Amino acid sequence: MYNFIKTKVEGHVFTLTLARPEKRNAFTPTMVNEIEHALNIANNNKEVRLVMIDAEGPVFCAGMDLKAFQDPTADKINPAIENKSVSLGEVMAQLNKPSIAVVGGNVIAGGFLIVLECTYVFAKSDIKFSLPEVKIGIFPFQVLASLLKIMPQNKALDLCINGEPISTEKAKELGIVYDYLELDKIENLKNSLVNNAPLAISEGFKALKRLKEINEAEKFQFLLETLNNLKDSADAKEGIKALFEKRPPVWRNE
Repeated sequence: MYNFIKTKVEGHVFTLTLARPEKRNAFTPTMVNEIEHALNIANNNKEVRLVMIDAEGPVFCAGMDLKAFQDPTADKINPAIENKSVSLGEVMAQLNKPSIAVVGGNVIAGGFLIVLECTYVFAKSDIKFSLPEVKIGIFPFQVLASLLKIMPQNKALDLCINGEPISTEKAKELGIVYDYLELDKIENLKNSLVNNAPLAISEGFKALKRLKEINEAEKFQFLLETLNNLKDSADAKEGIKALFEKRPPVWRNE
């Protein structure tokens, strides 16, 4: 179905792989549309409780393919999906489920848009994260918006205007990276996430996004109403019943 990505579902885990290693996984407009299409499938599939994002080749993502964005004929349109003008940051931010980025290679420029919107980022200790846009006369506007979600303005601006790469250790210090890439840690986290109530988690993601749009005085009322609605769900009733019966709950995501 896709030109530049690969997907698979195993158990409750949806894996999306950036699969353009010959171009360092630089994304084209079509590739962004493919990612949106795949994430919409993951979002709407009740059986999917976790999204994993990884990449083929030595570079996780080199950002925007400048040639393809300047010259549409350099892209490879995918007729199987809708092709439209859409931001990768916007695409990634639509996820209402936990996500893990498994980063085994350098993250450059717009590649930040993928990792910054993931819930967890596990990265190899010897890679680099860089925003070199200012060295070629442009600015990482979309990345700045995502950076501001996890760090103070001065730290975010420094990354954008300095242009020099930072280490995984520094990225971990800034909150970009959750932990170093160790498969046993990722596996333990996966097991924990997929065993928790999927509807409750999804509603938590939705509430977090809504909080940014609600007046301070209305936030707690909104959260109380959201909790009351969730308490009436089949999963909430099952979770409480399972607790009293001392057994693992059977989630229906309803």
